[in-house]
Amino acid sequence: MLDDLYRKVIMDHYKYKRNFEEIEGENILKVHYKNPTCGDVMTLFLDLEDDRVRKATFLGEGCSISMASASMMTELIKNKPLIEVASLRQGFEDLIRHGEEPDKVDLGDSLSLQGVHRLKARHNCALMTWQALDKILKDTKEYTFF
Repeated sequence: MLDDLYRKVIMDHYKYKRNFEEIEGENILKVHYKNPTCGDVMTLFLDLEDDRVRKATFLGEGCSISMASASMMTELIKNKPLIEVASLRQGFEDLIRHGEEPDKVDLGDSLSLQGVHRLKARHNCALMTWQALDKILKDTKEYTFF
């Protein structure tokens, strides 16, 4: 029954992607990212201000897991300080790679992707947007805690 609910949440984010748009501006960071294992592609856009994610959006195409994960992540990190985003990122990685539900962070709808843990070949699909986030923040030298 819970699996059915999770499937519905995933499909809702896949069909009705949140934050599926390009944003432009002087302070917008963006990165194009391709999943090397399957060919899914996306571009992540971040509007950062004072070590806080004001807005996160994406464009791309791929499987239901990668697109739903991108939709969920952009919703989850909006208006969050980067230090909290780093905790969410670690919690999501643990969820996907180890099947461990984090007890210190609320992953929101992203928790519905917990079943991906059992599908090792799909780990990169779920993690793709988070890896794009890592790349943006690592390339921006001032965010050293990522």
